[in-house]
Amino acid sequence: INVGSDENCPGELGVFLVTERNACDGASSTPNHHQANKDELTMKLAKFFTLLCVFLLLTSFAALAQDDDLPLTAVPVTEVPTLDGLADDAAWADAPALEVDVTFGAAANSSDTVVTLRAVYTEDTVYFVAQWEDETQSFLRSPWEMQADGTWIQLSDPDDEGGDNNLWYEDKLALIWNINNSIEDFEEDGCFTACHRSEDGDPKPYGNHFTENEGGIGDIWHWKSVRNLFQLDDQYLDGVPYSPETPEAGRHSDPKDSGGYTNNINEAGDAPAFMPAGDFPHDGSPGFILQSEAVPFDPSLFQPGDRLPSVVISQITGDRGDISAGWTWADGVWTLEFSRALVTGSEFDVQFDDLSSTYYFGIAAFDNAQVRHAFQRDPIAFVFQQ
Repeated sequence: INVGSDENCPGELGVFLVTERNACDGASSTPNHHQANKDELTMKLAKFFTLLCVFLLLTSFAALAQDDDLPLTAVPVTEVPTLDGLADDAAWADAPALEVDVTFGAAANSSDTVVTLRAVYTEDTVYFVAQWEDETQSFLRSPWEMQADGTWIQLSDPDDEGGDNNLWYEDKLALIWNINNSIEDFEEDGCFTACHRSEDGDPKPYGNHFTENEGGIGDIWHWKSVRNLFQLDDQYLDGVPYSPETPEAGRHSDPKDSGGYTNNINEAGDAPAFMPAGDFPHDGSPGFILQSEAVPFDPSLFQPGDRLPSVVISQITGDRGDISAGWTWADGVWTLEFSRALVTGSEFDVQFDDLSSTYYFGIAAFDNAQVRHAFQRDPIAFVFQQ
């Protein structure tokens, strides 16, 4: 009996029988007797290996399903991490890593990557770190550029047909949480329940975000590498569809008291309104102007080819600014650390008020892309280790 692999059934086993002459007397085996034994042995072996094959396949599928369903687990800590984008604090050492494959982003930007997540928490705050590979740090978000005749233009993507800039933009990361399980089918379909849906007349080639069921609301944590300052932009998602009166459909920013980002554009719309104070690079870096350092634009200080950032930024105060963060890009890897109070009391936020519950979120990575993000198809479960 020779047992070997069957090339037509990878991972399964094939059985081959070889008959021999009787070794004792050199005579041929009795046909009927040995044929019957051979047939019986063949049936038993075939049955055995078929059952074994089925068992192995079922075990493999169960293991794969279990891996897909692994949650992100936050572990309790007494010493909190510093949000500096280095992720070298002792607090992260015992936090289990969850690797999330995100795919189908803007092909030109090669945005398919793996986001590695960890989480820890204290009695009042939850902390996260996300790391993912990105070959380029994208920070020239539609910068102003001086032309040969002294005029200024904002650089844009010539293929942008409406909210689809993939050339002069920034790197981003976004999470959407289901608030109070209000978004129907979110646990099965994740962000697909609300992402990039189109209505009649919607001019955006990739549609808008809004929930399908009445009362469905999600908490958006939106990190924008250029426009945010030590924070994630806290937003929310509801069921408002697109219309000319509601061009952003169901996506809204949480209320704020002050701060945020504004476009660096003069009243005529043909040049920057501000520039940094003192000496500063004329190549458009770092992609933003701090509001605390902004001074009125003086065109006499520039020459053709010079660039200026297109946004002026400051820290947000109020509900919209309750997610603190720090980040770095080094050697082709983004490291983003962020934290938020377990309970904020805001109707626009997910509340981690029951540490025995499971919370669900979706995640998307943007590689120099306005909307063509890479994503994971299924939602991610988030739990607290007690």
